[in-house]
Amino acid sequence: MDLFANVGVFIYPLMACSLLAVFVTVERLISLRSAKVIEPHIVDSFISGEPDKVEGDTKSIMGRIVRFHRQQKPDAEALIAFARMEVSQLERGLFLLEAVIGAAPLLGLLGTVTGLTQVFGNFFAESGLTNPDVFTSGIAMALNTTIIGLAIAIPSLVAHAYITRRIEWLSVRIGIGVECLSKSERDKIVD
Repeated sequence: MDLFANVGVFIYPLMACSLLAVFVTVERLISLRSAKVIEPHIVDSFISGEPDKVEGDTKSIMGRIVRFHRQQKPDAEALIAFARMEVSQLERGLFLLEAVIGAAPLLGLLGTVTGLTQVFGNFFAESGLTNPDVFTSGIAMALNTTIIGLAIAIPSLVAHAYITRRIEWLSVRIGIGVECLSKSERDKIVD
């Protein structure tokens, strides 16, 4: 609790960054589960070369793509465009996590500069000494805001890296599914 006691007004934006990072991370982890994006049975059907066995639904992103493919009978470009639109939903809110990664350390740095300004702004010209209470509170603010800012940014950076990698992995799986659907449609036309 001593860490938070000497942060001053910087605690409010730092806590807002922290809460935002936690919210976005948890929401994205829930939204990026395989059942919400591309269900395992759909992947199995694509791998086995039987995309016709996949039924379109609204439960998952790939289910919506299959449903669009079955209902609209689009050409390959339209199917890819629809798939891109659906895949873009995977990145929803990720920019907020990026903002936290940039803002939290900068808020910590701002607190550091403010704390050091308090320390060096209270030196007396005659003696060179400062009020010990102001000195310790200024140094505490400088160090604590830096610690809190980094403590928010580092886990947010790790979460962002994990979520970004998960999105890439899921996007590749969706791309393979879209290719299977396009190929099956081309094969029907040739036959």
